[in-house]
Amino acid sequence: MTLNLDPSSTARTTPDDRRDRFATLTFERDVAAPLSVLWQAWTAPAARAVWAAPMPSVTVEFLEADTRVGGREISLCKAEGHSDIRCECGWLALQPAVCSVNYEVISSEGVTQSAALVTANLSGTHERSQLVVTVQLSSLAQDMEAGYRAGFGAGLGNLAGAAERTMVLQRVIQAPRSMVWGAWMNPETLPQWWGPEGFSCRTKRIDLRAGGEWVFEMIASDGTVFPNHHLYNEVRPEERIGYTLHWGENGPKHADAWASFEDQDGATKVTLGMVFSTAAEFQEAKGFGAVELGLQTLGKLERFVASR
Repeated sequence: MTLNLDPSSTARTTPDDRRDRFATLTFERDVAAPLSVLWQAWTAPAARAVWAAPMPSVTVEFLEADTRVGGREISLCKAEGHSDIRCECGWLALQPAVCSVNYEVISSEGVTQSAALVTANLSGTHERSQLVVTVQLSSLAQDMEAGYRAGFGAGLGNLAGAAERTMVLQRVIQAPRSMVWGAWMNPETLPQWWGPEGFSCRTKRIDLRAGGEWVFEMIASDGTVFPNHHLYNEVRPEERIGYTLHWGENGPKHADAWASFEDQDGATKVTLGMVFSTAAEFQEAKGFGAVELGLQTLGKLERFVASR
């Protein structure tokens, strides 16, 4: 989570005001998105990167991201004219669509500023969801309460907006994770199954690694051509990939996306998520049946793997 970088929001702690070093903060958000989608927006590294910055003048660079119990997330919060703020988050408990618990340590210029225990409780339905976040904060080098209130408040507002334009598709494929991953991350096989029923792919360039790209055209059964450009920013073998979707080669970005792969009793649970750049693009995608078409794509993947 990010903090407010306004230096006026914090003050040095003296021995006389040590009682102010400890605070319990609670944040609540009502989100117009399904509970399952909110959970993905809250935990998926690609989604967290979308909403983490509290304001446009701040950028957040993720150095490490491993959302599983025992994993950690390390990020740098940057703003012109200010020292970088380092945030280390360690995941202590993860109960999908129910709750998460993590520790968070904030430092700047090698000095630890604060430590906190962050508990998130989620609830809701297939239409709306609620998020309640409790932060048990211990300020160390300075009083961090005001910064936490501003940073968490802004970040969770961004989260709600991102969740409301996020699409999540899931399918359990009856094959080992290594096989599913191999079908997805092989430049020879990916174009053979990618796309909804009746679509084929024509590849211009393909390089399936972090920093790589896939420039291709999707061709409908009536011959209509849809230019696509995927830019890959993360590849963790047999775990997840992160990439951005663009309208044609070097065209405007329309979504930040990820695919994750989880073992499930010998099968593989595939989650395909997309945070659309605007609410309008999300609604347009829903309108032309992106959910159904995406599920068809995962169905083609399952059939392809079964045929190997």
